[in-house]
Amino acid sequence: MANSIFGAAGTTIFEAMSRLAAETGSINLGQGFPEGLEPREVIEAAARAMREGPHQYPSMMGTPALRQAVAANAKRNLGLDVDWEREVMVTSGATEALADAFFGLLDTGDEVIVLEPAYDSYAPIVRRAGAVPVAVRLTPPDWSLSLDQLNAAVTPRTRAIVINTPMNPIGKVFSAAELRSLADFVLAHDLVVIADEVYEHLVFDGRRHRTLFAIPEMRERVVRIGSAGKTFSVTGWKVGYITADAKLLGPIARAHQYITFTTPPALQAAVAFGLALPDSYFDGLRADLGRRRDLLLAGLRGAGFEVGDVAGTYFAVAAVGDLDPDRDDLAFCRRLTHEAGVTAVPISSFYGARDVKSHIRFCFAKTTDTLEEAVRRLTSWRGGVALKAAS
Repeated sequence: MANSIFGAAGTTIFEAMSRLAAETGSINLGQGFPEGLEPREVIEAAARAMREGPHQYPSMMGTPALRQAVAANAKRNLGLDVDWEREVMVTSGATEALADAFFGLLDTGDEVIVLEPAYDSYAPIVRRAGAVPVAVRLTPPDWSLSLDQLNAAVTPRTRAIVINTPMNPIGKVFSAAELRSLADFVLAHDLVVIADEVYEHLVFDGRRHRTLFAIPEMRERVVRIGSAGKTFSVTGWKVGYITADAKLLGPIARAHQYITFTTPPALQAAVAFGLALPDSYFDGLRADLGRRRDLLLAGLRGAGFEVGDVAGTYFAVAAVGDLDPDRDDLAFCRRLTHEAGVTAVPISSFYGARDVKSHIRFCFAKTTDTLEEAVRRLTSWRGGVALKAAS
């Protein structure tokens, strides 16, 4: 016997492709976990906090030190004034933060607009909260957002919209103009925004992260979600945080108290330490990831993939074009794993209907050695494909 939503969900594509990569010895550029980017001083802060304690339940809202650090991070990087006591809560990962927000703010029958391609946890959690996800698509090649489609998706039951910027899987960073248009849309329809901003520190080429939370008339409507796992390349720590107006955070916190209640205090101490690191850390992280991005993009293009701009996140999406005559992105990713020894994930997994099959996603948050070997394998594979076609 199983819940109708989770029982029918199957295994996430990231776990499935990672298992296949492990079984075949393939280089795993599918799942978004980084390599060789963890800041040593943050790891040492965690070890120190683990030795010194405390080891008992902290406040369910999070330790004062981390909540203060989250507020200070918002001030330092975005110019935002945040009340750490009333407007910040720590969660056991950003996915828990999403669940808390959906469970705390949605009622049965409410509708939630989800921009696709989308992180695959959004829709099932929304459904489990009793609400209905309504997809609005961004489509290749430019991944632009249609306000006409957004307005057409609104009904009297529409309660919220999920905005992910920088956007997984396509690496899109919403511009100030796009966010202004989204703000006008939200205000016109009296909506709440669940703002998934876990890649806020991972933007490239001199771009700045922008948030709807910074637009004054949106301040009371936005639930802003961050992730220490992404900011410090420690995805296994599962430390996230929510910043929201107290009226929104109240019901979210009541959901949180029954889901995880709290988060390991030693990890909270280390993340608080990390958020206070000098700008050189955050600048260095962006520069390092930018170099890795450039290495992979050049290799993918050399191997015959079409790859557009990647403004942020860990990810690049590549159009497979004639490399996949069957137009089946999942089968193609499996084929690439077996034949080239490099694993990606299919873009169709980020669409509810699974019908956009033109692209696959690669993660470039890997060591230079890993990326160089992946490029070598893809180039060699591409050469073999060309020889077969010529014969």
